[in-house]
Amino acid sequence: MKWEGQRESSQIEDRRGSGGGGRGGGGIRVGGGRGVGLGTIAIALVAGWIFGINPGTIIGVLGGLEGAAPAATQQAPAPGATRSAPQDAQARFVSTVLASTEEVWAETFQASGRDYRKPVLVLYRGSTRSACGVGQAAMGPFYCPGDQKVYLDLGFFETMHRQLGAPGDFAQAYVIAHEVGHHVQHLLGVTDKVDALRGRQSEAQANAMSVRLELQADCFAGVWASRSQQGRQWLEQGDLEEAMNAASQIGDDTLQQNAGGAVRPETFTHGSSAQRMRWFQRGFQSGQVSQCDTFQARSL
Repeated sequence: MKWEGQRESSQIEDRRGSGGGGRGGGGIRVGGGRGVGLGTIAIALVAGWIFGINPGTIIGVLGGLEGAAPAATQQAPAPGATRSAPQDAQARFVSTVLASTEEVWAETFQASGRDYRKPVLVLYRGSTRSACGVGQAAMGPFYCPGDQKVYLDLGFFETMHRQLGAPGDFAQAYVIAHEVGHHVQHLLGVTDKVDALRGRQSEAQANAMSVRLELQADCFAGVWASRSQQGRQWLEQGDLEEAMNAASQIGDDTLQQNAGGAVRPETFTHGSSAQRMRWFQRGFQSGQVSQCDTFQARSL
């Protein structure tokens, strides 16, 4: 992916040097010092990407514990605090991808007579506070509609490579674009409608609605990939395959299998590997938001 030298976003909030939330002694400890196993974390990686859910709470529930608050948490900056451009290569990559999403979605919204409000992407280490609660590195990236920010510990990219089998810079770009896709859903009012429906549904029905929400974000990521390629011509051989592989590796069925448990479709909240790949590819091949209506699709 030829990203060097491209425009970077000014919407980066770098909390990595703010103190607190450090990684500490290698591994996540909650409750009475008991560690959360990799299987639990893998499942939580998926669950933590649902709108409005505190990722730390999910780890506590999956680990059979009553709480999951970190000992030290990075604080959000005061209102009006300035954002500075990060200088390290990995953060600059994230900033470049974010800038591309801004361009694609601003143009898309403008075509329909709307203004696009750019999200802020927060870089942090270990844990940090958001309007949705405490976010922890083990949960992976997440979007919080309460403050319209995407949260990312860059260590997740190493987790993608080492533990999830999803290496590559375009795989990382897909993850960022997926979270920005959630921001787009929030701006379009999709998130509020889904949340209202889920409050009146059974657990299985609410899970199924979450799947449609997540698959639409995957499709939006595909739309971004298609349109950004048209504008920047930055994809190289193998990049698309990296994104498709990432979509596959974070499918609910694959994560459940890798966690050593049975595949239980009724518990899916993000969709199977095949579904995630299918909807990302649909967005990429069409480049059209209109092709991403997962809520009207009879078959996912």
